[in-house]
Amino acid sequence: MNQNQFLAQLKQIKNPESLSNFVFDPSPQKIEFLINHLSLRKVIIKMAEKMIYRNLLKDKRLPRQVRIDKFQALKALINSVNGVLDRARNHPQYKDTLVHSFLPCFLKSIKESSAKRESFVKNYGLNPPWFLTISPTRFCNLKCIGCYANSSSANQEKLSFEMVDKIISEKTDLWGSFFCVISGGEPFLWQDKGKTIIDLAKKHQDNFFLVYTNSTLINKETARKLAEVGNITPAISVEGFEKETDERRGKGIFKKILRAMDNLNEFGVPFGISVTPTRKNCLLLTSEKFIKYFWAKGALYAWMFQLMPIGRASFDLVVTAEQRKEMFYRTRDLIKKGYFVADFWNCGALTEGCISAGRKGGYLYIEWNGNITPCVFNPYAAANVNEIYKKGGQLTDVLTKPFFQRIRKWQNDYASKQGNWALPCPIRDHYKEMREFIDEYRPQPIDEPAKQALQDKEYAKKMINYDKDLAKAMDPIWEKEYKKSKKVED
Repeated sequence: MNQNQFLAQLKQIKNPESLSNFVFDPSPQKIEFLINHLSLRKVIIKMAEKMIYRNLLKDKRLPRQVRIDKFQALKALINSVNGVLDRARNHPQYKDTLVHSFLPCFLKSIKESSAKRESFVKNYGLNPPWFLTISPTRFCNLKCIGCYANSSSANQEKLSFEMVDKIISEKTDLWGSFFCVISGGEPFLWQDKGKTIIDLAKKHQDNFFLVYTNSTLINKETARKLAEVGNITPAISVEGFEKETDERRGKGIFKKILRAMDNLNEFGVPFGISVTPTRKNCLLLTSEKFIKYFWAKGALYAWMFQLMPIGRASFDLVVTAEQRKEMFYRTRDLIKKGYFVADFWNCGALTEGCISAGRKGGYLYIEWNGNITPCVFNPYAAANVNEIYKKGGQLTDVLTKPFFQRIRKWQNDYASKQGNWALPCPIRDHYKEMREFIDEYRPQPIDEPAKQALQDKEYAKKMINYDKDLAKAMDPIWEKEYKKSKKVED
């Protein structure tokens, strides 16, 4: 393929479907051409942005500001993907993996996913989740203040490689899901019969894996292996700069993180950062100074998980309602400037609300003992995957559990009433309702802190009062900037 042939194909693109067919063509020759030719990539990017914008403008069911938010986020995501291809261009080993191994398989998986999801709806009468999050181990070499999983070196619980392999295969084949999140514990410490996270990714080249990690184990050899496998991106946990990170994670950890980033950059492996905004650091983490610093270190994205009062976390560290309001505007501004940043609470408009409990476009969570919960931060299990498989069932069976169904009904009702998507989370932003679901359906607490939270009347009181403060701070934003934009346009 030469440049003229490539341009001739571009001229045939008239609509989103033809653009999708062009981009997701798994031809190694085309992939390599896209990697090598930055100027032609820019042409495709501009074309994609125009088509995305036109399509979003047509979606009158959504408030105009939601559509603007989505467009800005998709633009930022495209920038990050372009950054991955730029890295590949300068790193032959990683480029070879993308061209001849990972991307042909992964893009084929994406092309086949729509048919698989349609088949699932036909067979089961409901939409499947788009992805899942698995924590294969609770074991961790750090003991961070406020850890949601209450992980440490004392925790040995883990899933077998065979079990995780089976879960990934099922969600890919049945759900048409091509994305998987790995959390923990520390995922790079997980081993079973000599198999690791990298072995899992190597076996499932039709999936892309986002791995949350403290990064202390990412030496040059691990970075090289990640470049060889091609389908893992580490999301490295930081709490700010050196002072803030070492204060929460341990002395010297920040320097280890920077070394890990250097190792990943040396082999061209794409990575991002994962941050936990607390009352102490939330304004730093949403500052452009902070984001610019880690983008200069090679980060391509940032995930923000506001501290939840579960596990070892304390209410004293939870961001205040006014801080969350300030974070909302700061995060929206960062995305507008082209940084792919997502706050799983303040960016609820991007996903049209809560994505837990296996809703369409959403996910569910499986932890180290096999417990299946609606999400990582809702520690109450409707089922256990080990028990499901022992009885000859499927992971899909959990989607029909009454607890999960009730959460999805709440999500749908909340959306149909134009509920505030800046307050999307039932367990965090609407605790009173979620507590009613928990009391009615009796899902099992996955650990002692989760059990104690149900018995602690003061905890429930604090959560409910916190939600009232959040509503006072955030509801005016939704009413004036989002719901009003819908009425004006109509």
